[in-house]
Amino acid sequence: MRTTAILTLFLLATSMHAQDKLAAEIQGLEPRIFKADSAEAKLRWESLKKLREDVNQRDVETWRGIKTKADWEKLRDERIAKLRASMGNYPPPPKEVKVFVTKTIQADGCTIECILYESRPNFFVSANLYVPKAISQPMPGFIVVHSHHNPKTQGELQDMGMLWARQGVIVLIPDMVGHGERRQHPFVDAKSFPEAFKVGRQDYYFRYNVNLQLSLVGESLMGWMVWDLMRGVDVLYQRNGIDKSKIMALGSVAGGGDPCAVFAALDPRVTGAAPFNFGGPQPETKFPLPKDAELSFNYMGGGSWESTRGLKLSARDGFLPWVIVGSLAPRGLIYGHEFAWDAERDPVWARFNRIWGEFYGAKDKLASAKGAGSVTGMAPESTHCNNIGAVHRKPIYPTLKNWFGLPIPAENKQRFDSSELQCWTKDAKASLKPRMVHELARDFIKIPDGIDDLRKSLLEALGVSEDSLRRAVEIERVPEKLPADRHPFVVQRIVLRTSGAAIPVLILRPQGKIKVPHVVIGLAQEGKAGFLKHRAEVIAELLKKKVAVCLPDLRGTGETANDGRGRGSGATSYSASLLMHGQTTAGVQLQELAAVMNALPKLGYTSMALWGDSFAEANDPGVNFAVLSRHATSVTLV
Repeated sequence: MRTTAILTLFLLATSMHAQDKLAAEIQGLEPRIFKADSAEAKLRWESLKKLREDVNQRDVETWRGIKTKADWEKLRDERIAKLRASMGNYPPPPKEVKVFVTKTIQADGCTIECILYESRPNFFVSANLYVPKAISQPMPGFIVVHSHHNPKTQGELQDMGMLWARQGVIVLIPDMVGHGERRQHPFVDAKSFPEAFKVGRQDYYFRYNVNLQLSLVGESLMGWMVWDLMRGVDVLYQRNGIDKSKIMALGSVAGGGDPCAVFAALDPRVTGAAPFNFGGPQPETKFPLPKDAELSFNYMGGGSWESTRGLKLSARDGFLPWVIVGSLAPRGLIYGHEFAWDAERDPVWARFNRIWGEFYGAKDKLASAKGAGSVTGMAPESTHCNNIGAVHRKPIYPTLKNWFGLPIPAENKQRFDSSELQCWTKDAKASLKPRMVHELARDFIKIPDGIDDLRKSLLEALGVSEDSLRRAVEIERVPEKLPADRHPFVVQRIVLRTSGAAIPVLILRPQGKIKVPHVVIGLAQEGKAGFLKHRAEVIAELLKKKVAVCLPDLRGTGETANDGRGRGSGATSYSASLLMHGQTTAGVQLQELAAVMNALPKLGYTSMALWGDSFAEANDPGVNFAVLSRHATSVTLV
């Protein structure tokens, strides 16, 4: 009995030693297959570049095919309809928007009403409404869309509200979703979070989070912003003395021009718009433009974490920024630029001149405004501003005089403290019971009806077709540098090629001339390297059981990643850009996984299992997840 026990312990120890040695061999393997500077290693970005170039080339060809006003309107109507469909599911417009005035402030020549208007049931827009004190004729109505920098109370916004109200304009300046009194996060001051971070930038940063919440239920941040602005027109229409033929939308320089342009494109009640930094060259564009700018210009733009800049499906469905802005014709357009601008070579400006001039004979409804310098320059040579600064308003004034009969105003000299312009009160919150975005988003959740409906819904959401999961696969074998018998297992290095994809794959299988039909496919963000480093013991056990292990680096994982996972990372830019093309990172990865599974039977593996893993350590119980992007290793927001 004792001898048997000793023998068992000896055999167990020997087995563990052998297992440790096997695991060490596995950990020592080189995970990379592509050379660091090879074309395959850069494939993710090269494929994205190719998609963008194809879109821009098709756009140039399409525009050159536009010969008449009818051609343009056919294209415009088709693409704006697709823009509308991409925004989400709008509810029926209310017969009357509920408006609550919580405070009134007397200012120089005008009254400021601090209002709340109901955009959706129990979802309110906080806004400052600047009302002329003397109403002698029908009033124009202006809606100013603030930038991502500051909410409705910022100084430049107050300036615009008061100076135009003194001229007889009623001016609505709302907080956009997630900003100011409509913030969707708990950060009010430096005491709100125990670590060092920029309190004043959280509204801006949380645009990312809010759009993710809405995207999960088929909605979009842009769609909700535009809906709020449409209801803002209702608010203006409900005022006595408003001139419905003079509704102007102004979009601020950073993140305000985007929703302004889309809002004006989708709401025909807007009779004029000034969307800054949207439609053509951006603040980052280098001037002068090349002589061949028409052919080389990036009409599509690119994706980033701020979703209002690179609109979902815009590249696939053709509603590029210039189309959105151009669709305003023959209504009024002020084509605005925060910094210097190369009007002579701007191909978008040439298109607008043709649309307004040749197609509609409405050149008087087309104007421009610009600043000076560049986004990388310093003030005062470079005209940075938070919303629309005095230097940018100066070229706007003559246009507003021509369109609306407004005299050139003197700049505003009075400003209020932000606290004075707040709209929500304790009584208002108690009686109106406002809801947050994530609470409303729950109402949009749709449960699939059975497995077939689930599969269809998933593929549609991922931008994947059934055919793309059955593409032909070519197997390219990569020679192992070491002799085949160097390891106590067989190492197979292959590259799978299919329709623009190159997938590096490492397969480990038991040594010897035996059939190995069973294979486990390991998937993780760290890819092959992560499995070899963190799961060598498990892999060793599988090999011992005559089971092979397949480790592919799907697009954006392992050796095809290496650019971070946070809000401002390359992974996020890649993901956002794919959304513009109607694709997703997860969808691309699913197609590449299907390619791996289609190739494995050709290598003799017929029984497959999937192993999904993460090698991140468990979170400390004390971690505060209020700022999710600060804990990107544990919480992925891509």
